[in-house]
Amino acid sequence: MKETLKKYSKRYLIDAMGSMALGLFASLLIGTIFNTLGMIPGLSSLTTIGKTAQSVAGPAMAIAIALSLKASPLVVFSTAAVGALANSLGGAGGPLAVLVIAIIATEIGMLVSKKTKVDILVTPFVTILVGGLLSIWFAPYIGKAVGVFTAIISFAMTRQPFVMGLLVSCVVGIALTLPISSAAICAALGLSAVSAAAMANPEIATGLAMAGGAAVAGCCAHMIGFAVMSFKENGVGGLVSQGIGTSMLQMPNLVKNPRLWIPPVLTSLITGPLATCVFNMQMYGEAINSGMGTCGLLGPLGIILGWFGGKYPTAVGVWDWVGLALICFILPAVLTPIFCEILRKIGWVKDGDLKLPE
Repeated sequence: MKETLKKYSKRYLIDAMGSMALGLFASLLIGTIFNTLGMIPGLSSLTTIGKTAQSVAGPAMAIAIALSLKASPLVVFSTAAVGALANSLGGAGGPLAVLVIAIIATEIGMLVSKKTKVDILVTPFVTILVGGLLSIWFAPYIGKAVGVFTAIISFAMTRQPFVMGLLVSCVVGIALTLPISSAAICAALGLSAVSAAAMANPEIATGLAMAGGAAVAGCCAHMIGFAVMSFKENGVGGLVSQGIGTSMLQMPNLVKNPRLWIPPVLTSLITGPLATCVFNMQMYGEAINSGMGTCGLLGPLGIILGWFGGKYPTAVGVWDWVGLALICFILPAVLTPIFCEILRKIGWVKDGDLKLPE
């Protein structure tokens, strides 16, 4: 039973969710970048590309999920329609609806795939029928449930920005380092002022924007933190692979010594409240950016795109740039090694503990 649970947890919560984030990245996020570039005089045609890329987010997510589940080609291609419908009917919970419904449709499609002589008809018919009916029956309710949850997050964030900044930063930062997708989680929860949840109810937009800023802080605390505090063991290669790649590379070491998590977590508990209460760092880019951290610099880039290409409500000043630099880069690079050095002195972290696997 334990092995079965472990198998399917990895299959659905790690593989499928991680691939869903890639689908979002290759459609919604890249589309946002094209839209922003299209604001430059002479490059307006890029906006057409960007809007088109954003419009296929549902199919991109579903296809990515089906590929992660190693579905047959006919099942994979059929999930495009499933993803489009689930994302559309899911409203505020579009990405979550796609994740759940695409998994079910893919698994059932695989049950009939290559089982008949008319596979070219049966497999897409069953896959799309199952996914389509589930989308019609359940996607709107998933959207409503996510809408309620995000409203709660928004309400709590605007009422208790210190506590919520601390919690969101810590939890999302940890999720980024775990073998699950923090980007997919932030996208599913709509942690941005321009997410479907925020656009459906503008009153909650500010709270979600603040939550997105806190999530960026937590992710950067882990990525920059692990990169810098392990520089002694891993050198420049480790600095780059973790700093703009992923702190997930430290998971084998964290399994051996969970105390390695203390420095970046402590840093996130500081930078999260600073982001919400001092620098008012808010996400007006796409929600997926909130969970990317410094992976490809997409967390900070999401903040910047929101300033200049989104609906950021105020003029951007020096204080905004100072906050971005401190929260995303400087404080994680300074605080995390200090905390790590304290742990080294008391024997909780030893030389070689942070060495990345070859």
